[in-house]
Amino acid sequence: MRIIKVLRVHEYGQRHAQARPSLDRWLALTRFAEWASLADVRCTFGHADQVTVDSGRTLVVFNIKGNDFRLVTAIHYNRSKVFVLRFLTHAQYSRDDWKDTL
Repeated sequence: MRIIKVLRVHEYGQRHAQARPSLDRWLALTRFAEWASLADVRCTFGHADQVTVDSGRTLVVFNIKGNDFRLVTAIHYNRSKVFVLRFLTHAQYSRDDWKDTL
């Protein structure tokens, strides 16, 4: 998969050093993945969830560092691209206000 905004993921790792190893692992596994559906994503990341936001877009959310952070992405399976949209703490994710902006 081609990851759009890899630099953003590195920035998240710099701001949240405790999440860096998990983010690096996510990057490595995602780069070599060949996903065609959410089922394929879950073969790599069993905790991945599909979420529909207020705009109607369907996103895929990954747990990072156990349950401490969430990486919100849009996956275009037909183009083999993963767009990195947000990196949230568990508390930020639980508030659900992030769904209004995507």
